[in-house]
Amino acid sequence: MADLSGISVVLPSLDPDDKLIAVVDGLLQYGFTHIILVNDGSLPKNLHYFYELEQAHPQVITLLHHEVNKGKGAALKNAFRWFLENRPEGTGVVTVDGDNQHHPEDTLRCCENMLSTGHITLGCRDFSLPEVPARSRFGNRITSAIFQIFVGLTVSDTQTGLRAFPRDMLEKMVNVYGDRFEYETNMLLAFKEQGIPFDEVKIRTVYIEENKSSHFRVIHDSWRIYKLILAHFFRYTVSSLVSAVVDTGCYALFGRLLRGALQGLALTAAAGILARVISSLLNFFLNKTLVFRSSATTGRSMLRYYLLALPQMAAQVLLTQGMYSLLGISDRAVGVRTVIYAVVMAALYIVSFMIQQRWVFAPQKSE
Repeated sequence: MADLSGISVVLPSLDPDDKLIAVVDGLLQYGFTHIILVNDGSLPKNLHYFYELEQAHPQVITLLHHEVNKGKGAALKNAFRWFLENRPEGTGVVTVDGDNQHHPEDTLRCCENMLSTGHITLGCRDFSLPEVPARSRFGNRITSAIFQIFVGLTVSDTQTGLRAFPRDMLEKMVNVYGDRFEYETNMLLAFKEQGIPFDEVKIRTVYIEENKSSHFRVIHDSWRIYKLILAHFFRYTVSSLVSAVVDTGCYALFGRLLRGALQGLALTAAAGILARVISSLLNFFLNKTLVFRSSATTGRSMLRYYLLALPQMAAQVLLTQGMYSLLGISDRAVGVRTVIYAVVMAALYIVSFMIQQRWVFAPQKSE
C-alpha cells in the first residue's frame, strides 16, 4: 500500500449535509491522514458539519473558510496554496467532492498511480453504464467531443472532481485562471498548452438521487466551460481573417510598386508570393503566441507550419477539381463551382486547425 502520509485530501464543500461526514469517515478508513476541508461560504445552518468534523478529528482536519461563496475553483486554489505553504514535506494532493460520489478506494487508487508515475491522475467514470443520468451522459459526451475536436485532448471524463496532483504540479495549477466550475476545465486546457502528462484511472460511477445535490448550473456553468474551449477556434478564425486582410493589402501594395518593372503573369506571381510570405509569417506568429499559446520551439513549429501549408494548397486545388469532375460541372457553372470551392476550403480550414493544434504547435512534453 502506498505511503499516504504526504498526501492531503482537498475537500471543498458548499452547504453540506450528512454525506460530508460519510466522505470523511470513508477517507479515514482507507488510510488518509490529512484533509483540507474548505467551507465555500455555506449558510449558517450548515456550518455545524464543518465544526463537528474539525472537533472530531483535530489532527486530521485543516478547516479553511470563505465568508462568502467564491466558487469551487477558488476553494481548490486556496487549499493548494495552503498545502504549498504549510506542508513542505507533502508529496501531493487529491481533490474529492463532498457528495459521497467518490469511493475512497478509488481515491486511494488515483493516489497510488500519481505516486508511482509522478503524473497528474484523473479518476474517470464510465458514462456508458445504464445508471448514469441522461443529462450527465449527454453533457460529458458533448464536452469530450468538443475537447477532442477543438482542443486536441482526449479526456474520457472532463468533469471529474477526483484528481490527484503531485506537489511539483500545484504551482502551475494555482496559476490557472478561473474561480468556479470552469476552473477544472481550464486545468485540462493547461495540460494541453503546457504539455503536462496525465493518466486516467477508471473509477466507480456513483450518482446519488440523480446528482440532485450538485451545485452545477446546467446552462450557466456549461456556457462558462464551452466558451473557454471554443475560444481556441475563435482566436484561430480571427487570426486567419487578419492574415487574409494583410495578404490582400500586401498584394495590392506590391502590385502597385512592381508594375513598372514587371508585367502580366510575372507581376501577379511576384506580388502574390511576396504578399503570401508576409501574411503567412504573421499568421504563424499569431497562431503560435495567441491562438495555441505553444511552448514548442519556433524553428520546429515553423518547419511544420510550412510543411502543412504546401500540401494544403495542393489539396485545395485537387479536391476542388475532383469534385467538379465527379459531379460533371462545366466551366460555365461559375456559381456552383464557387460554392464547391468554398465548401472544400471550409473543410480544409477545420482540418488545418486540428493539424496545427495536434502537430504544428504541439507543446513539448513535460517530464
